[in-house]
Amino acid sequence: MNGHSPNLARSAQILRFLLRYRGAGVFTGIDLDSASLPTDDTEIEAGAPEEFVDDLEALGPTFIKIGQALSTRPDMVPPAYLVALQRMQDEVAPAPFEAIRPVIEDELGVRISKAFVRFDEVPIGAASLAQVYRAELRDGREVAVKVQRPGVAELIRADLDTLAAMADKADRMTDIGRRIRFADWVHEFRKTLLAELDYRIEAENLARFADHFTAYPELFVPQPIRDLCATRVLTMDLVHGVKATELSGIRRTEQDLGKLGEALLRGYLDQMFVHGEIHADPHPGNLLVTNDGRLGLFDLGMIAHVPPKQRERLLKLLFACVDGRGEEVANESIAMGTRLDDFDQERFVREIGQLVSRYAAHSGSQSLSEGRLVVELVRIATACGLRTPPELSLLGKTLLNLEQVAFALDPQLDVKAIVETHIQHVMRERIKQSFSPANLANEMMEMQALVRESPRKVSDILSLLAENRLTVNLGGLDDSQLMENLQKIANRISAGVITAALILASAILMKVETPGIKLFGYPALALVLFLIGTGVGLMLVWSSLRRDHKARPKEERGPR
Repeated sequence: MNGHSPNLARSAQILRFLLRYRGAGVFTGIDLDSASLPTDDTEIEAGAPEEFVDDLEALGPTFIKIGQALSTRPDMVPPAYLVALQRMQDEVAPAPFEAIRPVIEDELGVRISKAFVRFDEVPIGAASLAQVYRAELRDGREVAVKVQRPGVAELIRADLDTLAAMADKADRMTDIGRRIRFADWVHEFRKTLLAELDYRIEAENLARFADHFTAYPELFVPQPIRDLCATRVLTMDLVHGVKATELSGIRRTEQDLGKLGEALLRGYLDQMFVHGEIHADPHPGNLLVTNDGRLGLFDLGMIAHVPPKQRERLLKLLFACVDGRGEEVANESIAMGTRLDDFDQERFVREIGQLVSRYAAHSGSQSLSEGRLVVELVRIATACGLRTPPELSLLGKTLLNLEQVAFALDPQLDVKAIVETHIQHVMRERIKQSFSPANLANEMMEMQALVRESPRKVSDILSLLAENRLTVNLGGLDDSQLMENLQKIANRISAGVITAALILASAILMKVETPGIKLFGYPALALVLFLIGTGVGLMLVWSSLRRDHKARPKEERGPR
């Protein structure tokens, strides 16, 4: 019993938090009339949004990460809360080194003094999941050692189990749950967060990103020390530098920081559309201008992988956005999204057309940049009954973060021109790749198979037609569910007929004088039949009210 009480208390704490902000519009849907992102911080009113962020941080590491993930979901969070979440800090008081030491030594299998010549016990950074320490290897190399906080993995798994149960109920019992699918979101979030807890995956991400950025010497990714990496410990090169938002005026005059911003944008566009990986959190805190004039990238634990076909659609959509083709943006969004039963296509196309036109009119302005355009697109889609894929929201958030860093490096940087030029380059490379010998050989093999098998398939169809044995199966109709529903209808009708017959028989018997036992002045048989009929009727009504439910909203996916 005592083992369950902490879980119950934690569930009650989470439930109180969710209910507190439900009335403020969080998690309850989007009002299109107010669906516009603020263009500056002065439009954010103090109060509820900041309190919402404070309460998230107070709930612990799981909810700090949820806050970061929610900042990519304008379809779930109102505008003021969205911007407050984007300013959310993941900085907490460090745990004492006495609690961290066993984690390092258990994971590496050696004592700290054996692995490092010097290890500073005061962390240089402390977040909700981990703390980072400065150390030195025996070859004189300075490294950063990222250590997972004790017990954080167990707490996160328990919280995720609680949230999964709540999300499943919300999906079944609420309209907004059926529209957004909270359970799917929690499931994807669970996979991403649990992967972030395994620092061996982050070590692989560091090595892979460094390989992908070889074409951009302006970008630097610290490399992991493989022998000193484990599930809860990551050892990598120490990056010496300054945050882009804290650069001095002298540094700006001495170095052309615009080249760093341009390299960052191009490199991340390659990551998204060539390699199919989205780093969801490239904010200024994860990027440092190094002492040798490069841009250092780290904290690559949260990476989303995009399949090739979805990648191609995202590329086409973003290219249509920067090119000002509103109708094509709307059509591509519909093709990659899921149309709900109440999807208003006419309204969606009109609103997206106006949005893209405003973007084109404010070309080069930070008030409606590429990232804000994509985020606004997701919000309008949700308001009109179109569920967009999570990769689209993630793309918008990543672009917003990249724009923030780029403008911090060089306020005059033309982000739109860089994005448009590089997307054209990526599309040209993809077209060239489609004409590569390997792709052409694959296409020829498929054409050969089609030509070879077509005569036999046509012959089979003609034979079935001649013998009157050709059948057509219609998809989308579940035979077992149909038979079950028909059986329920038949049972209800039968029960209704029996109920009516019993009550009618009892009424007739009460008017007929019959010898025998009487109850309350009425013939016993008539009274018993009346009570049985009434009971069956009440049970039938209760069953209809209790078990019958509305049909699941119709959802229609675009062509895949």
